[in-house]
Amino acid sequence: MSRIGNQPITVPSGVKVDINGTHVKVTGPKGTLERMIRPEISLVQAEGMISVKCLDNSKRTQAFSGLTRTLVNNMILGTEKLFAKKLLIEGVGYKADLQQNVLTLNVGYSNPVLFNLPDGVSGKVEKTTILLESIDKELLGLTAAKIRDIRKPEPYKGKGIRYEGEHIVRKAGKSASK
Repeated sequence: MSRIGNQPITVPSGVKVDINGTHVKVTGPKGTLERMIRPEISLVQAEGMISVKCLDNSKRTQAFSGLTRTLVNNMILGTEKLFAKKLLIEGVGYKADLQQNVLTLNVGYSNPVLFNLPDGVSGKVEKTTILLESIDKELLGLTAAKIRDIRKPEPYKGKGIRYEGEHIVRKAGKSASK
């Protein structure tokens, strides 16, 4: 039994949720998000609360109920306040710059790498820190992962692009022979 799927979702004031069959639309002060949910799952809205109901009792449907509850909750939280991810750039001469929606990364390649931020994701660059913000948590995580893939942190010196709080396991270098 899904414990997360059984918990109700509270809808804060200022956020409007429209449920039309399998289509969910959430409108809040920061923007609007839409999503299609699985047909085996229904959402019931009452008195500022949303509950997730399974239409059958299969184990797979119960697993999807927890996923659906989390996705709808993230939509509500995102339209109420922004989600943020911070990326750190480490390495001598490694830097980033943001002009409009084009992120320019100088991370050890012969030419700078240009990365276009998708619609719905905004960014700020301060020296060697990239701050990404969005109302869509899924799009934000995907964008941050694509930026990190440009130059993953290497295990010897730790140079590259990493998430804030990510621990890089270091390896010992070559030892001198006798």
